[in-house]
Amino acid sequence: MHPTTSPRRKIKVFHLISGDLWAGAEVMALTLLRRLQTDDRIELSVLLLNNGKLADCLKKNHLNVHVIDEQKHSFHQILYKSRALLKRWSPDIIHSHRYKENILALLARGEKNHIRLVATQHGLPEHYGNKISFRARSIAKIHLHLLAKMFSSVVAVSADVQSFLLGQPGFREDRVEIIHNGIELPEAFAKKDETAVDFVIGSSGRLFQVKDYPLLCEVASSVAKRSREKIRFELAGDGPQRALLEKLITHLDMKESFLLRGHQEDMDSFYEGLDLYMSTSIHEGIPMAVLEALVRGLPVIAPAVGGFKEIINDGVEGFLIPDRDPHSFAEKCLLIQGNENLRRKMSLAARKRIEHAFSAQSMADAYYRLYCRTMIQ
Repeated sequence: MHPTTSPRRKIKVFHLISGDLWAGAEVMALTLLRRLQTDDRIELSVLLLNNGKLADCLKKNHLNVHVIDEQKHSFHQILYKSRALLKRWSPDIIHSHRYKENILALLARGEKNHIRLVATQHGLPEHYGNKISFRARSIAKIHLHLLAKMFSSVVAVSADVQSFLLGQPGFREDRVEIIHNGIELPEAFAKKDETAVDFVIGSSGRLFQVKDYPLLCEVASSVAKRSREKIRFELAGDGPQRALLEKLITHLDMKESFLLRGHQEDMDSFYEGLDLYMSTSIHEGIPMAVLEALVRGLPVIAPAVGGFKEIINDGVEGFLIPDRDPHSFAEKCLLIQGNENLRRKMSLAARKRIEHAFSAQSMADAYYRLYCRTMIQ
């Protein structure tokens, strides 16, 4: 059978996801599972380690979902129950997301080597580029070793992530494949009220160090000092850096023009209120928030790092900034804000970019082909 040939029976795929957060990996998983659910060549089952928004969304879509709450069970109990599920369901493939789930997938499979393991690496390790403890560094090395040696396939969501993995011992080029994240393409979105006075620049994500939101605050300050018009910044999300950002916003005298929106259940309304989207992350894979902004026709400004370079063509759908100087970001903000024709061109290009390269269906098709190849390895 050729690697891209469909098998004669359904492929049984068991997804293993923590579900403790509602972030890019969870949004991607939900999008993928919804699409795969409509494919009659695949039979799906999902194990989550937490109740939460992902569990609710999957159940509403009538997926076969099991929850073993890690808040109520020890690791040994989770492992025992996971093995029982695998024995009862007998999947062909376990597809896991993030390192904790990857390790659980390996241990739960045990000696059932006929069950293939697939993992999606959603980005570079959170500690990448930072100093970490010896214990954390050792765990990271063990995880990468297990991925390289024990998993049939590892999906990198960007070329940057693939390059990182192939630079680690044991990873083979034929076992590390790039599959870009995808997003649904609704026919239309509600647009910002054209009578609104303020020009609004927004960002969203967990308030973690890797997102570098202090840089976003510095950009906002630079924009405020250089613009004669009222420009407001909004940041949706919550996390451990909220207090730090509140202090910085006060220090920069930006309380009137920089709004911390906190966790947002209705992200559609958040995006509706924006004119421009910005990311300041130190590194990213293929961030779902950026895809969500682009599909809504928002120009995007982001650093020229990681997966951003695979999403955004500099000067077409937005701008890529080669340094981390807040004034460089501010300059492009003001250029887009002050040029309505440029903003319209970028808006049209943004939507087309998603349609051509980052649709949910193209992502699901790529994962199905990967499952087929994995089955005959």
